[in-house]
Formats: sequence, C-alpha cells, structure tokens
Amino acid sequence: MAYNEILAERVQTVLDNKNIQFEDKKMFGGLCILVDDKMCVGIINNDLMARVGPDAESARQDRKGVRPMDFTKKKMKGFLYVNNEALDKEEELEFWVDLCLAFNPEATSSKKKKK
Repeated sequence: MAYNEILAERVQTVLDNKNIQFEDKKMFGGLCILVDDKMCVGIINNDLMARVGPDAESARQDRKGVRPMDFTKKKMKGFLYVNNEALDKEEELEFWVDLCLAFNPEATSSKKKKK
C-alpha cells in the first residue's frame, strides 16, 4: 500500500458530506484529490498532504503532528504534512480539509492548456 487507503476514504467522505465535487489522481506515490482541477488535499504514506496556502501554513505549522511538506527534500510553500495520529478525531480531519477547501479558490491550477 503506497498510501493510507483508510485515510483517503475518510477524506473522500468528508468531501462527499460537504457536497464537494472532486477527482482522485494517483500522484507522488500517493493519492491527490483535486477540487476545481486544482490540487487540494492528498495522502502520502500515512500523512495528509494539506494545501493550505502560505498564510495558514505559517499559522498552523506548530500544531501537534504537523510538519512542512518537503517531498522533494525542499520545503514546499503553502503545503503541510499532518500525520495520521493527529487526525484520529473526525473533527480534526474536517478542520484540515476545511483549511484546504478555503485556500482552493486562491490556488492556481497546474492543468496544461490545450494548444
């Protein structure tokens, strides 16, 4: 298992309960969930990958179980990893998904434009 499928199902359930349309895409050896064709949230190994934007990143990175996303050994601005233990309660998971959804309208799409 390249990523925590149970955590992925939990995230998908949160999005379904909020009536958010999303697309799953296997990326980075994990699962990326796109909202409005933009990377919103994902699961890599046992961690939630949260795209929260630079402001929320600096405000939230000191929370328990949170660390900067350094997938390429270089810190990625606006992204955080949240370990699975910090997401035991559904309220915690929903908190992080809500942060990702709040930033999503500001996020840029990496979708290639057709020529």
